[in-house]
Amino acid sequence: MRKYLTRRLAQSVFVLWAAFTLSFGVLYLLPGDPVSIMAAGGGETNDIGPEQLAELRKSYGFDKPVIEQYGTQLWHALQGDFGTSVQSGDQVGHLIASNLPPTLELTSAALVLALALGAGVAFLGTYTRWRWLRQVLLSLPAAGVCAPTFLVGLVLVQLFSFRWGLLPAIGNEGFAGLVLPVITLSLPTGAVIAQVFAKSLRTTLAEPYVETALAKGASRARVHLRHATRNASIPSLTVLGILTGNLLAGSVVVETVFSRTGVGRITATAVSAQDIPVVQGLVVFGALVFVLANLAVDLVYPLLDPRITTAGAVAR
Repeated sequence: MRKYLTRRLAQSVFVLWAAFTLSFGVLYLLPGDPVSIMAAGGGETNDIGPEQLAELRKSYGFDKPVIEQYGTQLWHALQGDFGTSVQSGDQVGHLIASNLPPTLELTSAALVLALALGAGVAFLGTYTRWRWLRQVLLSLPAAGVCAPTFLVGLVLVQLFSFRWGLLPAIGNEGFAGLVLPVITLSLPTGAVIAQVFAKSLRTTLAEPYVETALAKGASRARVHLRHATRNASIPSLTVLGILTGNLLAGSVVVETVFSRTGVGRITATAVSAQDIPVVQGLVVFGALVFVLANLAVDLVYPLLDPRITTAGAVAR
């Protein structure tokens, strides 16, 4: 187990470094720099002359060679310092932390709803003996995966807000303002979980040990819950680690559609303004979410199947 955890932690560190390096390379291949974009955007910075622009570039370190900028920013990032936003002047860490609670609330609720919907549809679709109901239930995930997130959000706003007036269309206020964004964000995630879990259940239910359990007198419900579900959940758990990070990416679209404050909104704003410090901080934060989610999945694997950590030792 110690070697298993050490290997996973080393992979996590590499992923974080790769995310920072790739984001740095992509951002610095773009034409211009944040100071020039800010000056061209109008407002108070529209009157800044070339000398002031040069001073601003120097203060943010954009006048240095790219390799030197990379080394300096990487060293500061290792200390948790991603610099200052060119747009707002706020520290990147504080900017992300102050906008994280609404996004965390949204993604957590969406993940719970996605798990309930995905697991419920997959379980009922493989358990029922009614052929028509099984076909309907197992066809729903494909429709959920194909539906674009922004389109689902716009349709929900049109129906429940503008036509029926049941729920607010925008804002972060109260539980009612969370319902439509959570449904919008959870549908594609729940659809993927349902697809993977249903396929794993069908494969597991065809195994010989399931027939043996039924022959010994175990009920279908017991076999489904205690025998098949545990083994079939491993592929779904793997996908869940990836989908948890995708929820953060999906929050960019959802928070924009529903005009909610959060990490998704500042991501869209920072990318459009080419605010390099903020974008890099958000990329590393997103990679950290992926890393933690997949690390948690790796720690749960041995609880479901101890052979995962012992297979390498047996092979050697």
